[in-house]
Amino acid sequence: ERVPAPCPSCSPDAETVHEVLSAGSGQVTVRCTECSHVHKTTIEREEEVERDVVVSQDGESFTATAEAPAEETVAVGEEFVLETPEAIMVVRITDLQLGDEVRREEATVEEVETFWTRAVDNVRVNVTVNPTDGRRDESRSLKVDVPGDYEFEVGEIEEFGDEAFAVKSIALRDDAAGYDFNPLGEEGDTAVAKDVKRLYGDDETSSAWSAW
Repeated sequence: ERVPAPCPSCSPDAETVHEVLSAGSGQVTVRCTECSHVHKTTIEREEEVERDVVVSQDGESFTATAEAPAEETVAVGEEFVLETPEAIMVVRITDLQLGDEVRREEATVEEVETFWTRAVDNVRVNVTVNPTDGRRDESRSLKVDVPGDYEFEVGEIEEFGDEAFAVKSIALRDDAAGYDFNPLGEEGDTAVAKDVKRLYGDDETSSAWSAW
């Protein structure tokens, strides 16, 4: 563990990075990484609280718990690493529940009762594929599993198994940030999978197979 602390040897008036060697009652023994001086100091640690976290993943949900500093401010759209007995995953906050009828976009951890989140390190993206002749009644729906940071681009052809489609437009999730428009429909527009609500594409399956 590394902590900031003044060093009586080389930096008594400004904090430097220290390596914690051992912890005692009230004080810890640390070594300055600048000059290697070893001394004792007091570290003020933020109070942490445990909160419930509801995680949505692939249409299902489960509940876990997480610890965080009580005074830290959190907001809808932020992401954090959640450790559970089964896995370690990245989740994005979709809602903050402060009470039975109280929801807020931003709050301190101490105020939050339950974090509502969705897993974003690996996601399932809904796709509507339209035939190239424009017959909407022949459209079909797909679901593709990709890493959350997988990038889709309008105008590019995507291939998943026996399916291939040219991305025509990208509908974004409500919690997606950093985009100028929703949906995205200009050639070259891009979005990462964790921000995508649904892809709309033109069927390229026969074209992909003809290349073989």
